[in-house]
Amino acid sequence: MKKFATRKRMCFCNRAFVLVWAALSSVMVANFCAAQPQRVTLSYSSSGITSIEFFIAKEKQFFQEEGLEPLLIQMSANTAIAAGVTGELTGLSSIGSAIRGIQRGAPLRVVSVSLRRPIFWLVSRPEYKSVKDLKGKILATATIGGSQHTAAKKMISLGGLDPDRDLTTIAGGEESRHLQSMISNTVQVAAISPPWVLLGRDKYKMNVLDTAIDKYASIQNGLAVSLKTLQERPDLVKKLLRAKAKAARFFDNNEREVSEMLAKMWNTDVPIALESYRLSKPAFTVTGVPAEDEVKEYLALDAQILKLAQPVPAATVFDFAIQREVNKELGIR
Repeated sequence: MKKFATRKRMCFCNRAFVLVWAALSSVMVANFCAAQPQRVTLSYSSSGITSIEFFIAKEKQFFQEEGLEPLLIQMSANTAIAAGVTGELTGLSSIGSAIRGIQRGAPLRVVSVSLRRPIFWLVSRPEYKSVKDLKGKILATATIGGSQHTAAKKMISLGGLDPDRDLTTIAGGEESRHLQSMISNTVQVAAISPPWVLLGRDKYKMNVLDTAIDKYASIQNGLAVSLKTLQERPDLVKKLLRAKAKAARFFDNNEREVSEMLAKMWNTDVPIALESYRLSKPAFTVTGVPAEDEVKEYLALDAQILKLAQPVPAATVFDFAIQREVNKELGIR
């Protein structure tokens, strides 16, 4: 009986030890997993200033503060939309094109807006002094119907030409390639943003014919996510928006450091980067939420371009609830 009792106590102790060890192991594994940053993949379409918030968030470790490990991937807007819908991307910054995708049924939502005005300038080769000189010439753009193309068409129309009839448009590549194409005379005009517009003006004596920044509301860059991510992982969306909001605030408050960062990114002089910053800053939002009239203006313009019977409701495109929550937490107004 004593042996049986001893054996029974030993079995009980062994079971207790196993249970305690299992519990401790679970805690250790949970702590280890919690300590590991979560990989997120985010797309951007251009190395210009439009995507600067993502790069600030990575450089200043705002993503890391939220437990995220960012992988920034440059890809065309159309490719990004497809990858966002399938879940290959966590989020995409080309929200102008994302909005077009949503209007065609893509299950995406725009949760933050970085740019509320178009930061494109119409730049031509030196021999063309006005928009009317561009008749019969070739216009370069990244994506047909995208934000860059829309800005170019607007400026060309205001200059007295029909952009669809009077010019030939070719698509492909980002803005740095468009500048190179103008240098080689493969194309004669493009709507490009800083620093390329300044490099074209100063280094290659290109003509800056007009700017779109004061022409209309244009919701270009920010963050869009899939509906599935927004509905099932609002915690992840919030972490992304917190990192982005910190970057937006840093961009707004640190002219010199951001300009130095841009100069390093672009491999250019700080004065070019500083002028690029100052030209572009008025187009950026700090809150990530554009004004209601800007949203209405943009959707009305999009409806006209896409030949829709009426603009789509803003609620089917935008969801700023988490962004507003983040702004309140961070004291951003």
